[in-house]
Amino acid sequence: MVQGVGFRPFVYQLATKHKLTGWVLNTSSDVKIEVEGEREALEQFLAELEREVPPLARIEDITAVSAPPVGYTKFEIRRSLEQEGRYQLVSPDIATCDACKSELLSPGDRRYRYPFTNCTNCGPRFTIIEDIPYDRPKTTMRRFVMCSDCQREYDDPLNRRFHAQPNACPQCGPSLELVDGNGKTVSVDDVIATTSKLLREGKIIAIKGLGGFQLACDATSDEAVELLRARKRRPYKPLAIMLATLEQVKEHCFVSAEEEKLLTSHQCPIALLRWKNDSLVSKKVAPGLKYLGVMLPYTPLHHLLLRETGLPLVMTSGNISEEPIAKDNGEALRRLDGIADYFALHNRDIHARYDDSVAMVELERPQLIRRARGYAPYPIHLPFSTKKQVLACGAELKNTFCITKDDHAFISQHIGDMENLETLEHFENTIELYKKLFRLEPEVVAYDLHPEYLSTNYAKERANGLTLIGVQHHHAHIVSCMVENGVQEPVIGVAFDGTGYGSDGTIWGGEFLVADYKSFSRVGHLEYVPMPGGAAAIERPYRMAFSYIFNLLGDSVLGQDLPFLKDVDSYEKEVMKQQIEKRINCPPTSSCGRLFDGVSALLGIRGKVDYEAQAAVELEMAAPDQIDEAEAYPFSIVEQDGVKIVKLRELFEAIIHDVGHLPVAIISLRFHHTIARMIAEMCRLIAKERGLHKVALSGGVFQNRLLLRLAVAALEKEGFEVLTHSLVPTNDGGISLGQAVIASWEHAEK
Repeated sequence: MVQGVGFRPFVYQLATKHKLTGWVLNTSSDVKIEVEGEREALEQFLAELEREVPPLARIEDITAVSAPPVGYTKFEIRRSLEQEGRYQLVSPDIATCDACKSELLSPGDRRYRYPFTNCTNCGPRFTIIEDIPYDRPKTTMRRFVMCSDCQREYDDPLNRRFHAQPNACPQCGPSLELVDGNGKTVSVDDVIATTSKLLREGKIIAIKGLGGFQLACDATSDEAVELLRARKRRPYKPLAIMLATLEQVKEHCFVSAEEEKLLTSHQCPIALLRWKNDSLVSKKVAPGLKYLGVMLPYTPLHHLLLRETGLPLVMTSGNISEEPIAKDNGEALRRLDGIADYFALHNRDIHARYDDSVAMVELERPQLIRRARGYAPYPIHLPFSTKKQVLACGAELKNTFCITKDDHAFISQHIGDMENLETLEHFENTIELYKKLFRLEPEVVAYDLHPEYLSTNYAKERANGLTLIGVQHHHAHIVSCMVENGVQEPVIGVAFDGTGYGSDGTIWGGEFLVADYKSFSRVGHLEYVPMPGGAAAIERPYRMAFSYIFNLLGDSVLGQDLPFLKDVDSYEKEVMKQQIEKRINCPPTSSCGRLFDGVSALLGIRGKVDYEAQAAVELEMAAPDQIDEAEAYPFSIVEQDGVKIVKLRELFEAIIHDVGHLPVAIISLRFHHTIARMIAEMCRLIAKERGLHKVALSGGVFQNRLLLRLAVAALEKEGFEVLTHSLVPTNDGGISLGQAVIASWEHAEK
């Protein structure tokens, strides 16, 4: 990755330093350099080329050959060379660098308070590129003609803005505009000052950012946050906030050394940090949670707004519910009508939608929950080279797609939940963008086995004669973890999530697999229970609690006046019994996510959910912070037809016994310890039979920090090497990578 990151001026300066002549240029696939001079100087040049690269550049390989001298008289940077069918890696958008921030905040500098300040070390990249090579005419900056000062910087190889394609200043670059909720321009001398004043007054502002619009309000105001929630139709799902400086972050949250590195990295993601009790941030920002999603400013506009507002600001995606983030001015005015009081617009077009990335630090390393800004479209390296290009269409929720080429897997930025036409269009448009940028022409299309997923339908309807390969959901989870860790040999895979279509047509989600890239065998799972009402049981976890008790313990236990049933009317109870007994709209599931839901409802924590996994998240939050050894609840493992099944009757008997006798916090902690013990015990039994010593953990359930810690500790105590995720989400955002690799290996066998 050498385009748009100051690589050519670095080469120029290095060659000049060693008194070498020749040239450097970008092509569509690499950087070519020809240098001429004394042998010792050439050797030093080559060593420093790899050792001292610019901070954002990434070199995958250097090939050097000797040639007779040509007689160059100078060193020059030549025009980019476009090559048919070849591609170069494209840089993600990068947070504002310190040098640009200094100019932005320095009175007297010609870019003082200019909200589009950037250089080769920071600013927009992926969101403005329309094609490669990455030159200004192929970006959305082509409409802005540089003034003489900017052009001078752009042409000077010794300047940090040399060939910075978005280079601009107040005289020649993009500008801000403030409009009201009716789309009428508000005439003001200073858009940033006025916007800051409106935010302090409790208004909701839609702000055009790097990859789309964000909705901002005062994060310390209950009233402003409640108003935003009501308008955005997001009653409980946590919101992210932005703070001006790292010092301010530490006023509101506990920050470890690794979390500080994550927050201040050039990716600048939202980091999930432990929330301090005395924080002034409204508790309505993340109701019932111990962790707060926090990010630092990553654009000049953010830096100015946060400093001038003087408040923590909610900074959430500009959309309603699960629609894609709005990116164009007209689109935002239409889609965010009735949500935002005012709109802070600018006239630099966004070519690619780009949400904020979300990460947490666990097991002493970052773990991505949503991979987007700052990370995509940089690829994941494969431990092999693909023979055919594969398009993997991903899952339904938290969708990403993945396209392979050579030893690269290009995982898209977060697309979202594929439950509406708008998200499907975003999915389709982004596939076309990746195909264009990276010269991709997929020959194989991989898809999830679930017949109702929009991504699956897309694959089947638009494959146009290409090879189609269906991939089981949990196999894809495990392989995505294996690939990220560079492991190819078979592993024990623990795939725990909410929903995944099983190869037997049932709903899986509590799976123990023996898997490699080519195939898998299901060697164990949690026992099946019915989901009364199907999707209704996901939205109302008390239905899962009812089902576990009715199926495992019988109707008589439901008559014991269990607290969680007090708000469920007798008619619904009878309907659920009939559904379960007659198997009407009552699909069986082995899902660990549904198990967490059922226990959460049983403990009276969450009977109905507003967002995915809310019941499970709040069950985790209920556990005490101290995770010393706690007694695990009993469970049993039986074998049926060669498959090990975790039986849950004893678990629910014990939990029901403790309800009303022990604090919910202790029951939650004991439950988490129980799941960790289940994992360790099942893996121990499988390893004894199969001789495997590596365990891969994947699936959305492993976003649960407490469970992840306990499970890894329990497995390591048993002597296992444990593979977990870092750069690829453990949730369904990583599914597409696993699909692509499995399809590559399956197709290679044919």
